[in-house]
Amino acid sequence: MTKPLKKEKDSSSPVTSKISTRKRRTAAAGTESSSFESERAPEFESQLLDLSRVTRVTAGGKQLSFRAVMVVGDKKNKVGVGVAKGRDVAQAVEKATRAAKKNIITIPIFAETIPHQVESKFGPARVLLRPQKKGRGVVAGGVVRVICKLAGIKNISSKLLSRSRNKLNIARATIKALRALKIRNPKS
Repeated sequence: MTKPLKKEKDSSSPVTSKISTRKRRTAAAGTESSSFESERAPEFESQLLDLSRVTRVTAGGKQLSFRAVMVVGDKKNKVGVGVAKGRDVAQAVEKATRAAKKNIITIPIFAETIPHQVESKFGPARVLLRPQKKGRGVVAGGVVRVICKLAGIKNISSKLLSRSRNKLNIARATIKALRALKIRNPKS
């Protein structure tokens, strides 16, 4: 009984060395490809804002589909909103994420906040964004908070000036407000 145990402990067999060599090669190849992919495309984080079930009435009956509103951002200064419909939830979310990546805007951020106060209107939704001192945090509710977090704005306050509670309209009004931010040119 003691002899088989000694043979199992012996790791100098050629079969074991081949397996370990393969593992090392595949592990090295995996790290190279993942680092190459990260250099090629910036990493965006996405979050689902709204998911609603919508129907289209046709002569043949009601056709059910899902509408997804997604926000993507890199938490540095880029953010985008996308809307898409699909036959199922996964398809709608995937299409909305692709649409959001196509609609990315770059935001000027100074001292972890926006450069100046801005107000914007999209449809019935009106949004007011104000810069805040360092350490104040994101004082915003719901949709505006998600967009500001994914954009990388750490100190901001916002106010919804309208009675509209439609998440899509509020998101588009927020993006419109962030797009309106200007950088002042110093007078030389």
